[in-house]
Amino acid sequence: MNEEIEFIIDSAKEQMESAILHLEKSLRNIRAGKATPSMLAGVSVDYYGAKTPLSQVANVNTPDGRTISVQPWEKSLLQEIERGIMFANLGFNPMNNGEMIIINVPPLTEERRKQLAKQAKSETEHDKVSVRNARKDANNEIKKADISDDLKKNVEATIQELTNKYIKIIDDMFAKKEVDIMTV
Repeated sequence: MNEEIEFIIDSAKEQMESAILHLEKSLRNIRAGKATPSMLAGVSVDYYGAKTPLSQVANVNTPDGRTISVQPWEKSLLQEIERGIMFANLGFNPMNNGEMIIINVPPLTEERRKQLAKQAKSETEHDKVSVRNARKDANNEIKKADISDDLKKNVEATIQELTNKYIKIIDDMFAKKEVDIMTV
C-alpha cells in the first residue's frame, strides 16, 4: 500500500481510539453503586489562586464501599476542598471533621440507576457516532485518492472492519457499565 492510504487508515484508527478513550473517561464519571476515588476525579480546588485537581492536593481513599475520605496535605485546604466538592455538583454532602473530609455515598435508587444507565447509553451512542464519522472521513479521503477502484474497495473494506471492531468495543464497554450500574 502506498503512504497516502496508510495515512488515511492510521488517521481513522487514531480517531476511533480517541472515541474509545473519551468513552472510558465518560463512563468512569458515571457512578455505579460502589464508592471509588475516581468519583472525585473531576473535582478542582482553588490552590493558591490556581484551579488544581483534587488528587494533587489531597489523598483520596475509600475505606469501605459506601465512604470516600479526602485527607488534604495541608489542613488549610479543608474548606477549599469542601467547596470544590460542592461546586462539582456530584450530589455528595461532604462532612468536614477538622482533619479530613468524609463523604457518605448514598445507595442508588432503582430510578436513579435507570437514569444513570440511560446516561451511559447516551455517551455510548455519542462515541459510536464519532467512530462512524471517522469512517466517513476516511472513505471520503479514499474516494479522492488517485488509486485503482479495486484498491479503493479493499481499503474501504479495511476501514469497515476497523469500524466494526471499535463499535463492538464500545458495545462491550456499555454492557459492562450497565451491569455495574444496575447491580445493587
